[in-house]
Amino acid sequence: MYNFLLYIAHPYSIPIGRPLQQEIERQGHSVAWFSELEYTKSHLKKEDTILDTIEEVLDYNPHIVLTATDTVADFIPGIKVQIFHGFSANKRPLMSDHFKIRGFFDLYTTQGPSTTTIFQQQAKKYGFFEVVETGWSKVDPLFPLEVKPVSERPVILISSTFTTKLSLAKNDDVFQEIKRLSETGKYQFLCVLHPVLDKETKDKFQSLEGKYFNYFDTSDLIPLFKRADIMFSDTTSAIIEFLVQEKPVVTFRNRKPGDHLIDVTSVSEIEDALDLALTRPEKTITAIQDYIKWTHPYSDGKSSKRVVDATIAFLNKDKSHLKSKPLNLIRKWQLRKRFNYFTFKSYDKPITLNL
Repeated sequence: MYNFLLYIAHPYSIPIGRPLQQEIERQGHSVAWFSELEYTKSHLKKEDTILDTIEEVLDYNPHIVLTATDTVADFIPGIKVQIFHGFSANKRPLMSDHFKIRGFFDLYTTQGPSTTTIFQQQAKKYGFFEVVETGWSKVDPLFPLEVKPVSERPVILISSTFTTKLSLAKNDDVFQEIKRLSETGKYQFLCVLHPVLDKETKDKFQSLEGKYFNYFDTSDLIPLFKRADIMFSDTTSAIIEFLVQEKPVVTFRNRKPGDHLIDVTSVSEIEDALDLALTRPEKTITAIQDYIKWTHPYSDGKSSKRVVDATIAFLNKDKSHLKSKPLNLIRKWQLRKRFNYFTFKSYDKPITLNL
């Protein structure tokens, strides 16, 4: 039996860890949660094993740390595995932070060829970690896909990023158009905004609550994905999660639009684009299918199993060929200061069992 630690920060990472927890328990291993942020713990279940302090984490002595954050406390034992807190959303003009190597991880479990290829190149360059393509645990509950006809009153899910320059939620003209459309009764709107968006923006959209507009303050997006016929969004990783269902997405000024999206740049184009998306244009659906093959080609709902199996295999294999991780003194100091736990201990090479 192995000890797994689900290492998170924000509540939106809980749906990433939950399918992994279920698979870990199914296989008969131990699993506990640790959050860098105190308020996140209130979003976990009472029956979950929650470790409140670093001292409790060290006592738990994890063999495998599954991490949905960009960094992880290097003085915690066990192999450090990056499971990612989202897809690469192409928010930045240069290489996304999604691919930034910060020197903390022994293994990257990637979502599909589009990310695997880049991380394999990075692994060859740096030499202190390995890469295994597994698919992403968060989307496991989407499968098997539920085929349903477009609703009599089409259901449109609105989502938005927090980045001001990219966020449709921060654009007042877009807000006014959504308000107008929600009053026509032509569509049924579901709305969920990024949790770190400011309260004023959230309150503004929540004020639209009514017969044809429902606002949700939740990090569990899967039920909303399943209900919606299409999505209206901007540039956020939630788009990719939604596309995995082979459902169209209309975007407003997406940073990197392609044939898999129906992108508009003017508020006056939004309604026509929504109506077009609801017809499921053949060209768009074909492009979505091609995009899925490149981004997340797993539709069996077993990505969590692949992650768990891959990490156990990595834990037990010979890793003597891997270099030591970089000193990373500044980041390591920042982590010690964050947790008020000061130690010289650091696991610069991954542990290996059963050799």
